[in-house]
Amino acid sequence: MSRMWPLIGVLALVWSLASGVCAQPVRTEAGALQGVREGAVTVFKAVPYAAPPVGDLRWREPRPAARWKGVRKADAFAPACMQKGVSMPGETPPKVSEDCLYLNVWTPRRHRGAALPVIVWIHGGGWTNGSASMPLYRGDRLAAKGAVVVTVGYRLGPLGFLAHPELSRESGHGVSGDYGLMDQIAALQWVRRNISAFGGDPRRVTIAGQSAGAMAVSALMASPQARGLFQRAIAQSGGLFEPLQLAPSYRLPSAEKDGVAYAASLGAHSLADLRRLPAERLLEGQANMVSHPVVGTEVLPLSPYEAFAAGTQSDTPLLLGSNAEEARSLVDLKPVRAASLSADIARSFGDLPPPLLDAYPHATDEQARQARADFERDLRFGWDMWAWARLQAATGKAPIFAYRFTRRPPFPAGSPYEGWGASHFAELWYMSDHLDQYPTWAWSPADRALADRMSTYWINFARTGDPNGPGLPAWPAFTGENGRTQYLGDTITTGGVADLDKLKVFDGVYSAVRGAPFGRR
Repeated sequence: MSRMWPLIGVLALVWSLASGVCAQPVRTEAGALQGVREGAVTVFKAVPYAAPPVGDLRWREPRPAARWKGVRKADAFAPACMQKGVSMPGETPPKVSEDCLYLNVWTPRRHRGAALPVIVWIHGGGWTNGSASMPLYRGDRLAAKGAVVVTVGYRLGPLGFLAHPELSRESGHGVSGDYGLMDQIAALQWVRRNISAFGGDPRRVTIAGQSAGAMAVSALMASPQARGLFQRAIAQSGGLFEPLQLAPSYRLPSAEKDGVAYAASLGAHSLADLRRLPAERLLEGQANMVSHPVVGTEVLPLSPYEAFAAGTQSDTPLLLGSNAEEARSLVDLKPVRAASLSADIARSFGDLPPPLLDAYPHATDEQARQARADFERDLRFGWDMWAWARLQAATGKAPIFAYRFTRRPPFPAGSPYEGWGASHFAELWYMSDHLDQYPTWAWSPADRALADRMSTYWINFARTGDPNGPGLPAWPAFTGENGRTQYLGDTITTGGVADLDKLKVFDGVYSAVRGAPFGRR
C-alpha cells in the first residue's frame, strides 16, 4: 500500500495543474485578469463590463468599468442582478446585488491558431429572474468544442426596464426604459474591444439566448444601437413579435404611465424618492407592471416585428426554434377541465378572439388538457418563432435554420422536472452538452448522441453561420411559409413546420388585430 502513495501524489499534482488553479493573466482594457483552469478550459469569472449601476447611476445608461492596478482575480462568480425567486424550477436561488454588471468567459486552454468564434449567452427568466452563472449556462463544454463562450448579467425587473416621465426628461432624449437591453449592448461592446485577448474573434460573435434571452436576441436584432456588434443569432423558445395592440404597455407612453403607478405603489412621489429606496424594496408593489422591454426608446425605436417587416433588422444568419411540449414546465395541467377551459384561458390571457380557442378541440377533459398545453405552446412560443423565421426569409438575405426539439429527457419521478417531457428548458441540457451535471439520471446513448450533435450544430453555426458539418444529419435552410425544419429528437429528421394549421389561425387573428396582412405595417 505504501508504494501507491507516490503515484497518488503525482495524480493529485496533475489534477491540480489541470483544474481549479490560476491561469496566466489576460490583459483587458481595464486591467489584467487571472482566471482559473477547469479541465479543458480556462474560465474568467465576474469580469466587470460596466460600472456598478447604483446610487445616482440607478436607471442610467451603463458607464465604463473602473480601471484597476495589478492583477484582478477572476475566480468567483458575481451575484445575480436583483430578483426574487428563481428562473427555473429546481434552481438554487442565486445571491443577488444591485452591483451586478459582470460577465464570465470560458476559453479553451490549449487553443492554437486562428481566433475562435464567440458565443454570447443571454439568460432567460421572464425579464425578472436569471443568472449568468447558472450551471446549465456555463460554457465549459461548448468552449471545449472550439469556441469562446461569454455569459452576461444584466439588470432585471424594475431596475432593468422602468420607464417614467422624470427619467425620460433626465435622459436628454425624451425616452426611458430598456436599461437591461442597454447592459446587453454594453457587454457586446466590451466583447468587441476585449475578446481577442481571450482567443476570440470579434468579427464572429453570435448572440444566443433562451426564453427571455431569446426575446432579447429579437430586440437586439431590431436595435440600431446593436448593429455591427454581432454576426450571427441563436434564439431558443422566445421572441417579441405579437401585435403590440394586445400589449399597449410595451409602448413608451403607456409604459411611462405604468411607471408612475408603480412608483405610487411604493409610496414614491418622485425619481429622487425612487433612487433613495433600497434595491429590495423596488421589487415590491406593482413591479410586474414595469418589468418588460419598452418600444419607442433609442434602443428599441421599433418593435422587432416592425423592424423585420421593414427590413431594418441586423441581417445575420439565424438559428431558431422551440420545443414540442413547451407548456408542461409552465402550466399545471392536472386541474384543467373541458367545461372550464375557455374561462381558465380568459383569466390567464384576457378575452381572446373565438377562432384561437376553436383551433384546439376540447370536448373531453383529456382533450382539454392537451388543448391547454398546445394553446400555451403556440401562443407564447410557436407562432413567434414561425413569424420570426418568415420575416427574416421575406426581408433579409442571410439564411435561417429552424428546429423543433422533441426529445423527452429522463426526468426522474419526484424531481421538480417530473412529467415535463420536451418542455420549456428541456433543450438546454443538450445544446450545452451538460447531461453530466445530473449523473444519476438515466441518460441513454440516444440522449448522449443528441447532446453531442446539438452542441456541435451550435458550435458550427457560431463558426460559419451554418450548423452543418461532417458527421451530422443535413440541416436545410428554412424558406417560405412551410420551411424545412430540423426535428431534434430520438433521431434527427427533417420535415415541415409543426402544427402549421394552428399557427395559421394565430396568424389570421394577429393580422386582423394589426389591420394588415403578415409582414406589412
